[in-house]
Amino acid sequence: MLETAFFYMFGGLAVLAATGVVLARNTMYSVMWLIFCFFNAAGLFFMLDAEFLGIILILIYVGAVMVLFIFVIMMLEINTAVLREGFLQYLPTGGLVALVLLIEFVAASRSGAFSQGAKATAEHFGREVNNTVEIGKLLYTKYLLGFEVAAVILLVALVGAIVLTLRARKDAKYQNISAQVRVRKEDRVRKVRL
Repeated sequence: MLETAFFYMFGGLAVLAATGVVLARNTMYSVMWLIFCFFNAAGLFFMLDAEFLGIILILIYVGAVMVLFIFVIMMLEINTAVLREGFLQYLPTGGLVALVLLIEFVAASRSGAFSQGAKATAEHFGREVNNTVEIGKLLYTKYLLGFEVAAVILLVALVGAIVLTLRARKDAKYQNISAQVRVRKEDRVRKVRL
């Protein structure tokens, strides 16, 4: 009974946070809602005895990826007024996509996959089962290619974020290291007779 109440609490808050991500007008608020969603998803992982996945979700996604998102958002200085100008232009396409998704959700909920008899029950394994070892075996054997592809995609995204935020400022002074190394004493020191 208590486990079901916690499941509905974490699940409901995760759905609420995901809605906040989509509906927030400020991108910083969207990131904060996404962090809240990750914490609730980690709570669901803890309830399924997948403590390793819950901790990784908090440490990696909340601790690293979301901080990176916040820095990128702050460095890009997005002008939201310009982005909102063409909102009505994309409204019919967005409405059509939302309608298709709504029809799919209703069809999936009425398909019988979520009926009482079809629900799977989560089994709690004993202490002899180590989640970290089991995840490592699967990740580095069966899903190795997907793991490597995800790593390359994340690397490309990181380089892309750096390229997008790196701009040359005209008001800043830059050093020319090679010119500093090549300098001679005669170029910098001048003897003056008094």
